[in-house]
Amino acid sequence: MNEPGYALITGASSGIGAAIAREYARRGKPLVLTARRLDRLQALALELGRQVPCEIIVADLAQPDAPRQLFAQTQARGLFVETLVNNAGYGVPGRYLSRDWRTHADFLQVMIVAVAELTHLYLPAMEAAGRGRVLNIASLAGLTPASPGHTMYGATKAWLIRFSECLAMESGPRGVHVTALCPGFTYSEFHDVNGMREKVSKMPRWLWLSSEDVARIGVDAVEAGRLRVVTGAANRAIAFASKYLPESLSRALFAGNTRKFRDIE
Repeated sequence: MNEPGYALITGASSGIGAAIAREYARRGKPLVLTARRLDRLQALALELGRQVPCEIIVADLAQPDAPRQLFAQTQARGLFVETLVNNAGYGVPGRYLSRDWRTHADFLQVMIVAVAELTHLYLPAMEAAGRGRVLNIASLAGLTPASPGHTMYGATKAWLIRFSECLAMESGPRGVHVTALCPGFTYSEFHDVNGMREKVSKMPRWLWLSSEDVARIGVDAVEAGRLRVVTGAANRAIAFASKYLPESLSRALFAGNTRKFRDIE
């Protein structure tokens, strides 16, 4: 297979997704940009189209048929997706019972089902070609103790980390690198969307990284074939502490501190 390999990035319209698109464009990688907002995708494609070929596909991954439709469109356009970046995601603030089941079902569809299905759809061609990359945007929240509020967010990210690690061991011998990227606090629209901007803005600046830094770290990691990478020294220290402190102590510390920036009502 000699055709150029594209990087397909979900949730590419803003934040870490847009930063990853810019990072791959800087490296000369053709792009397939997908998200819900057409205007944002068009603006990004106009910007990056000066550097690399850009395709845009509007998709709402909360819809169960979206992964299959997205795959069908790339197939119809004759695009070989060599790199899949599962970035689309968001948080649902508040207690678990503060939201109806439809809200939680849509969240699980985006955060778990769509990721698993897109990977299942695109991975065979990568393995057949003997080259490919899957970059899954997880979170430091998947490595730290549970805390109240955003009840399923950390759980889905823990799943994504384990999924990535298992997949890396299965597909690595076939030429496909799989990496779980675990950012902490990142300057993006994430906290604007879930309504927590005011609270998280009170967190110390040394805890934060830019979307551009996170994107560069993630792309470097998947190209190097690293299984898992936590962004930033502060976040690595937090991950280390959460692993090696006594469980009861680490849970109490994290639960107490996360109340400062999570809506638990």
